[in-house]
Amino acid sequence: MSPPRPATPVWAIVPAAGRGERFTGASADAPPKQYANLLGASILERTLRRLLAEPRLQSVVVVLAPGDPHWPGVAARLQGASLRTAIGGASRQDSVLSGIESLAELAAAEDFVLVHDAARPCLTAAEIGALLAALDEGAEGAVLGAPLVDTIKRESEGRVATTVDRQGLWRALTPQVFRYAELRRALLEARAAGIAVTDEAQAMERLGATPALVAGSAFNIKITRREDLAAAAKILRTESVGSMRIGHGFDVHAFGPGDHVILGGLSLPHSHGVVAHSDGDVIIHALCDAILGALGLGDIGRHFPDTDPQWRGADSRVFLREVAAKMRAAGWQLANADVTVLAEAPRIAKHRLAMAALLAADLGADADRVNIKATTTEKLGSIGRGEGLAAMAAVLLEP
Repeated sequence: MSPPRPATPVWAIVPAAGRGERFTGASADAPPKQYANLLGASILERTLRRLLAEPRLQSVVVVLAPGDPHWPGVAARLQGASLRTAIGGASRQDSVLSGIESLAELAAAEDFVLVHDAARPCLTAAEIGALLAALDEGAEGAVLGAPLVDTIKRESEGRVATTVDRQGLWRALTPQVFRYAELRRALLEARAAGIAVTDEAQAMERLGATPALVAGSAFNIKITRREDLAAAAKILRTESVGSMRIGHGFDVHAFGPGDHVILGGLSLPHSHGVVAHSDGDVIIHALCDAILGALGLGDIGRHFPDTDPQWRGADSRVFLREVAAKMRAAGWQLANADVTVLAEAPRIAKHRLAMAALLAADLGADADRVNIKATTTEKLGSIGRGEGLAAMAAVLLEP
């Protein structure tokens, strides 16, 4: 058996400049298609998350229209990801070429460049893996595609002119991947010849390339019409079935001097305060711990240490908002949260709904996704003796 080929670096380019196209019937102030909402995130953001999850990609270059006002919001949510940007051109091939040129100081001639449409958010890890496997097996380029299964008709003046033999015909999808230097040359030569290519493979074919055809999924759809959004949403929901994260959190504080406690973001009159570095809100602290646990990001002390003076007396809702931002940046949202307060006093029954509304707002969720309840310890232990109070939280996160 021959030894495996060494993995060649792969860079990704996502042309997202477009011409500001909106869906038919959209208002003038609606964002361009790539920024349309798809299950709580823009199409572009969902597409980028699919690529960023592939560890072999060195970096992803997003090619944008000049002064794109929508990109900063996406970039903020993807903070920390290996992203670069470039300014696009008048056509798709010009934008891809701009992305290639932006890598001139980073990519070697023999490196690979993977190009993927911004409006294909249903790309799977398996499809990316299949493309890269073709390269590792010796292909000098590869195109994701799907063989045609429908009968194909050629039209003339609104009528069927003839039936086309579909044998050997495929639909070209993306990603498509080629050597850096070769793809650059192919696009430059096509531009010099005044030829508008519709994908990278067409440019490479002009140079005599015969890239490998890698079977992709029929669900790797390109969103071009408003109705495509519903289809993509259904595909993504189907993928996410069984894909959940569970987290559990616990926090406890002793009573101390004071005349109130903070619980669930509310100030409740009480005979004592709590001993804490921040405001001592055990509900929020337990909830933060649960979410961070579900994300695999440690605990609240790691992110807001009690040794840092900036958190002295801090409003714990600040913690929750930051944790919620980390949750969204990781591609997750709250399915539900269940919190139990353990205390002899104060009583929270009449405050439960107000607390849930505050916490849900900070988490970007509906209020009915957050449940808060309380119990005593039947006079047992330190809680039962009235020495302090505690809270437990369980959360379920969904993509």
